[in-house]
Amino acid sequence: MTRARIMPFVALEGSTLLAGLANGVSMVALPWLVLDITGRADAAGLVALISGVPTLLASLFSGTLVDTLGRRRTSVFSDLMSAVSVAAIPIVALTTGLTFTWVLVLAVLGAVFDPAGVTARESMLTGVSQATGMRLERVNGIHEAVWGLAFLVGPAVGAGLIATVGVEQAFWAMAVAFIASAVLLAFVHVPGAGRPLYDNRPYFWAGTIDGLKLVFGDAPLRTVVLLSTGVVGFAYPVIGIVLPVIYQANDDPVGLGAIVMAFSLGGVVGALLYSSFGHQTHPRGTFAVSLWGAALSLVVFAIWPETGVMVAAGFAGGILLGPMNPIINLALQRRTPESMRGRAMGVVTAFAYGVYPIGYFVAGLLVEAYDVRTALTAFAVGSVLLALAASVAPSLRRLDEQPLDVTSVDVAA
Repeated sequence: MTRARIMPFVALEGSTLLAGLANGVSMVALPWLVLDITGRADAAGLVALISGVPTLLASLFSGTLVDTLGRRRTSVFSDLMSAVSVAAIPIVALTTGLTFTWVLVLAVLGAVFDPAGVTARESMLTGVSQATGMRLERVNGIHEAVWGLAFLVGPAVGAGLIATVGVEQAFWAMAVAFIASAVLLAFVHVPGAGRPLYDNRPYFWAGTIDGLKLVFGDAPLRTVVLLSTGVVGFAYPVIGIVLPVIYQANDDPVGLGAIVMAFSLGGVVGALLYSSFGHQTHPRGTFAVSLWGAALSLVVFAIWPETGVMVAAGFAGGILLGPMNPIINLALQRRTPESMRGRAMGVVTAFAYGVYPIGYFVAGLLVEAYDVRTALTAFAVGSVLLALAASVAPSLRRLDEQPLDVTSVDVAA
């Protein structure tokens, strides 16, 4: 493969890595900043909760924005606005002074723009495959591995920045990363990345409804989206709420970090394995196995909550779960028209962003009303039921069908 052909893919994944790293740093820096200002943990939680609402709404409409403005333009716009929102924090600190209200407003502003960038990048993967000659399985696997790597490394980078230069300076680093990501996107000239044809631009509200109808009107897509959303709803609350309760009680943040990193690293490895061997597998079977990866990890957590065991189970489960997102991308790429790809991707992003706060809330209720073992058991049972459903769902057989004729490009490079 020539350098010219591979350059768009390298630029896209470089952009994905930089934007993911910036968001990963924010996961640590933003709550740290709130704690610095208020000294209250509930204030940090309030910022996360309130900023989650615009994230959900923006996710739902991001696909229509992508199909209206174009994929590359939307990605660049999203990154530049994210840069503005994070750079505003140290600027306000140097001028009027930071308050909790200022941080909340700027956190909400940043949350609005992130989903459009995620959706736009994923919508360009089909064009990258066409431009480079790489299989879709390989493109999807590498993309999800890069995204997972960014969120694996980002929080550690954030902690290092806070320790060395201070939390406010960490936001300057995020701004630089977002700007560099936008610059790299200028080199992503692939089929479908440019401005859509005028006749195909959807009306904003109607376009969003069209995306929902497209995904939920197709039985295999509907099943994949609902089951994968369930995985997010069961697995994320265990990692984000239940395990922290256990390890905070034991004053063992290192143990918690080891489990989370093992699970994340396993996901990166699983996505990379899929990028190499996914074309030799059946999407239906691999998707079911990925859900069993999440289920078996949670079962082990519930039965044997010992750090070493959970680290091993998390890593193994992460490897099995790694192909899930690449297969979701593949199903959307094979079963949706190119001109509506952004809207279809936006639906998936919205459901993922929408379900995990609900799972966090339920996890908190279970822990408070009962105990952590009950919460772990409940989420493990739910994950097993999802994996069983994926193993027997008749509609998923159609994932193995030959791709539909939906890849004709009606947008510019």
